[in-house]
Parts: sequence; structure tokens; C-alpha cells
Amino acid sequence: MHERYISPFSTRYSSEEMQHLFSEEKKFRTWRRLWVSLARAEHKLGLPVTLEQITELEHHQDDINYEVAEAREREVRHDVMSHIYAYGVQCPGAAGIIHLGATSCYVGDNTDIIVMREALDLVRQKLAAVIQKLCGFALEYKDMPCLAYTHLQPAQLTTVGKRATLWANELLMDLTELEYRRDNLALLGSKGTTGTQASFLELFEGDEAKVLELERLIAADFGFEQVVPVSGQTYSRKMDFQVLSALAGLAQSASKFSYDMRLLQGFKEMEEPFGKSQIGSSAMPYKRNPMRSERITALSRYVMVDLLNPALTAATQWFERTLDDSANRRVAVSEAFLATDAILNILLDVCDGLVVYPMVIRQRMMQELPFMATENIMMMAVKKGGNRQELHERLRVHSIEAGRMVKEQGLENDLISRIAADPAFGLSKSELEDILRPEAFTGLAPQQTRDFVEQVAKPALAPYQGQMAQRTDLRV
Repeated sequence: MHERYISPFSTRYSSEEMQHLFSEEKKFRTWRRLWVSLARAEHKLGLPVTLEQITELEHHQDDINYEVAEAREREVRHDVMSHIYAYGVQCPGAAGIIHLGATSCYVGDNTDIIVMREALDLVRQKLAAVIQKLCGFALEYKDMPCLAYTHLQPAQLTTVGKRATLWANELLMDLTELEYRRDNLALLGSKGTTGTQASFLELFEGDEAKVLELERLIAADFGFEQVVPVSGQTYSRKMDFQVLSALAGLAQSASKFSYDMRLLQGFKEMEEPFGKSQIGSSAMPYKRNPMRSERITALSRYVMVDLLNPALTAATQWFERTLDDSANRRVAVSEAFLATDAILNILLDVCDGLVVYPMVIRQRMMQELPFMATENIMMMAVKKGGNRQELHERLRVHSIEAGRMVKEQGLENDLISRIAADPAFGLSKSELEDILRPEAFTGLAPQQTRDFVEQVAKPALAPYQGQMAQRTDLRV
């Protein structure tokens, strides 16, 4: 196995469940389920397909004779015809009615839609679990003040929990989009060679109602309420783009989270989990690199860039279809799901073990808080009779000087001492320190956090209770 390329999605990143959904076993078993469904519907609608033939097909639906199919494909270079042949070898009594009236996309495209829907279900279950973990974290830390940033410069205060709701909210937006895409997937149905259903109209001797009922019966077999209204030979490749757009949206949110975590770990305010025997660097034994978050960043980038594949595929289809989509879609669609699954596996692991360092958070916050409190200080001094404009200028001068001492000489922020020593303010140091109570600068952050979790997140997650994926151990 070490002499051939093996995808890291198989060895390192993606779950067994997601890998199975895009496996050959899943694909070819679904093909056979579709052939059985077609035969059942054709029998029900009066075509010469017998119950004995259907029973024979059902009996061999899952025991695929791969060797026969592979040998046949080497001869005819057509995967669908090879599997029809192999199925016929196992079911000689039904060999003549397999795939009756259908074209290759009947099994190929319908299978792709069925697999994408199941893959979206797995993605949603894992995403819901990630959001729930973040919401629990947000409630736990809803009251803990910390620095908030604009332009990566300290701006005002927020709380650790409120920041977590920013991550959770974007992921919740992604969950809503995934739900929409999943619920609006439509089966291709039985459209025929160029989408006109001419072959089925011929089989049913011009009975349009039976042609439409055939599609309805097949769709119902697989739990679909609708088939695409019109198509060429394939379903519109825009459907792939729309589904992968939802995955790319999730990747954007995951990347935002991972960048924030990497910055916070650099600030030493928060950390992702770090294994007892984990090695951070081959050269620097002390290092605790944010390996998990970096991997989220990397895989998210892959998913976002991968979105270009279905976009170009959809844009370059000719008339009723061309085959330049096939090789691209085999890779682009499956790997988008495999990468998204890997991202969610890591998110589950990280969000299950987030580490917070309150003392570092407070230390960094108190270094900046005097600057942020200057407006409050000015208002209190005005109440004691000071001149607002004069005080503003004095605060500007004191702030610049205090900042200069911090930056140029590495000293502590002594702005409060400078203001206390300035008689123009008429404020004692104890009065000034009373103003510097961090909780007074977090605004509605605690309430916003509570309201988001209780009023927005919990109702959205309610349908997933009992279905959420649990944390999975990362393999590497």
C-alpha cells in the first residue's frame, strides 16, 4: 500500500461513514436498487416485466459480482453496460429487462442525488453538534469580559461567550442553507437520452400519464417528493454547484473560527486541546502549535477553491449534455464532502475541549482598559465641574504619553496614575479604579449571548436532538 498514492481523506481526515457514502459499494448497490425500482414500476404499469424477474433482481441486489463487471468494462469501456451485464449474469431470467428504457444517467445521476442527500444529512448532524457545543461554551463564559478588536486593534470589551456566539451564528446560517439545499434536492427520474422521455413514451405506447407515473413511483421508492421538472440527459449541473456552495459556506465559517482560535492561542488567551504526548515542533520542544485549527484552515481553503469546479462544469455543458463533466465530478463533488466531513470532525474535537486562560485574558484586558475608559472618566470629571473640551485635550495628551511609554520602554500602562495626578480632573485614584470595572464595559454581551442561545440556536437545533454526531477521535 506504500507504493501507490492513497488519498489523505481516506487515511487521515474523513470518517468511515462519509467514505462509505462515496464508495463503489454504495454507488453500485444504489444502481441496482434503481434498476429494481424501475422494474417494479414498469411491472405495475403493465409492461412485460414479471414478479419472478423482480424477485430474482432483488435476491442479487447487494451481492455484486465485481470481477465480472470489471472484466467486462475492460472489454467495452462502459461502466454502466458492464454492470448491467454483470447483474444479468447473476439474474439470467431478468437479464433482458434490466435498464429497460433507461439511459446511463438514470442510474448515474439519480445515484449522485441520493448519495448527496445522505451526505448532507451526515454533514448536518455533525454541524448541529458543533453548534450545540459552541452554545454550551458561550453560556458558560457569557459574563467573562475580554478584549474585542476592530482591525485587530483593541477596540472595546466583549465577553468570551459573546465571541463564541459569533462563530455559532455563522455556522447556524450554514445549517439553514444546508437544510434548504437538502430538502429541495430533486431526483432526475426517468428522463431518457435527451430528457424528452421518448423511450418510455414508446414503451407505454403513447400513454403520457404512465410515463409520468413511472417517475413518481421511482421517486417515492427513494423518499423523494419531486423529480426535476425538465432536463437534458443529466440533471442541471447547477445542482452540484448549489450543494457545494452550501459546503463552501460552511468552510468559510469554519475558517473564520480557526483563524480566531489561532490568534487567541497566539495571545495565550485560549487554546485548542493539546494531547498529553502531542509534539508541537520537531525543533522546539516547548511549542504548542494550533495543529487542529491550522488543519481546519487548510481543508476549508480546499473546499472553497473546489467550488470553482462545479461552477465551470455547469457553465460549459453543451445543449442536452457533454461528458466533460464526468471525470471532474467524480473528484470534485466527493472530495468536497470528504473535506467538509474532515473539517467537522476536527471542529467537534476542538469545541469539545476548548481551554480558556482567565488570568491572561484579564491581564491583557487591563493593559488596554484605561484607554477605553477615557470617555467615562471625562464624563465623571465634567459632572464635578470640569470643562469637557479642556479635559478631552488633557486625556489625549496623557493617553499618547502613556502609550508611548508602553511601546517604547515596555512599561506598564500608567494612564490612570497620570489622570489622578492631574488636578483638572478632580478624581482620586480609587474613584478612577472604580470606573475600571471590566463588567461595566461589556454592554449587552451577556444578555445577547443568552438570548441567542435560548431564542435562536436552541429552536433551530431542536430537530437534531438525538441525531447529533458525537466527537470522533482524530487519527493524526
